[in-house]
Amino acid sequence: MMLPFFKFGMFGDEISLVIAFIIGIGFGFFLERGGFGSSKKLVAQFYLTDMTVFKVMFTAIITAMLGVFFLSSIGLMDISLITIIPTRLVPQIVGGLVLGFGFVIGGYCPGTSVVGCATGKIDAIFFVIGVLFGAFIIAELFPYIQGFYNMTSMGKVCMPQYFNIPYGIVVFAVVVLAVAGFAGATFVEKKFANKSGEGK
Repeated sequence: MMLPFFKFGMFGDEISLVIAFIIGIGFGFFLERGGFGSSKKLVAQFYLTDMTVFKVMFTAIITAMLGVFFLSSIGLMDISLITIIPTRLVPQIVGGLVLGFGFVIGGYCPGTSVVGCATGKIDAIFFVIGVLFGAFIIAELFPYIQGFYNMTSMGKVCMPQYFNIPYGIVVFAVVVLAVAGFAGATFVEKKFANKSGEGK
């Protein structure tokens, strides 16, 4: 039995939708239980008083990365079958900045806004409406911005391929970066929490 299951025909489209629904419900539940359905919790990271979002998301990335790496290393996963979004450097940087700006202003990212919306938070409902409206506008304007969208297209490329270094080195480097990031985030949030009076 090899991963990814869907690509190897272990189940069809119907079952995959059921599995996606179950995973989505579970993901939303744990986001809410972790406090990520509150804009106050999310915005606190930009004030450097609570870096929980950074820590949790980075932990999720590291866990997934290590899982994929070790499963592929022992022959239980065909890593070449994992879907990779093509890299378009400049538009993705601009998109990241726009998303970050919206995150700071609105207090949510698209995923957490749905969690907040599901629990009846008014600000999250307006945020979701804004996301849908923005997606509609971009879809309508796409013929006019398609040139920018395709700018600096690099195809499906990963860091090991781009820098011509082994996957294991990249994995190790990201883990080291994560450990340093966790330590730095803890130091920063303690310092700024004390300044704002939250640590008293």
